[in-house]
Amino acid sequence: MNKIRLIYTYIGSIRLIPHLFLYKFSSHRKIISQDIDRWVECLHLTIPSHMQYLYLMTNFKEYRNLFYYRIGIAAILIKWLCPPMNTLFISTEDIGAGLFIPHGFATIIAAKSIGKNCKIYQQVTIGYNYKDAPVIGDNVNIYPGAVVVGAVIIGDNSKISAGATVVNKNIPANAVVVPAKAAIVRLNGEKINQML
Repeated sequence: MNKIRLIYTYIGSIRLIPHLFLYKFSSHRKIISQDIDRWVECLHLTIPSHMQYLYLMTNFKEYRNLFYYRIGIAAILIKWLCPPMNTLFISTEDIGAGLFIPHGFATIIAAKSIGKNCKIYQQVTIGYNYKDAPVIGDNVNIYPGAVVVGAVIIGDNSKISAGATVVNKNIPANAVVVPAKAAIVRLNGEKINQML
């Protein structure tokens, strides 16, 4: 671990005293602890357990968004002390433990539910259409730029590849979804359909 980041964590931990209090006395403490374990595992961090929460809150704005989601309305009182990522939006009824959001820039997570141990990357949109929102199973990875909308079910252990256009149909468990191949549709002013 970078020593400078560790020093920064120790100094920054002063502003996290109210956060620690809310974490320790939260009714969601168990799920928050599972989130911490998952982030530490995914980031390959070798930090003493008593420093893990402080390290994540100090150094990963994406983690802050998830923590504030977990503690609910109480977040309003404290998030000004340690601001979340302002381009990552989480608006989901039920999220299982272990959600990992690396590089959460420009990401909208508005599913009906998300299972355990999922990964959602940057510039992903998960959201409603005029009917409903997606249900995402356990261990699902949604890579950068993917769009998942509507009343769809994404099965357990599935992967939605980077740049997957719009996923608006059910995906079975253990599936890999890739974007459509690029094609030239107009050349020299004439319509064509040439796959690249």
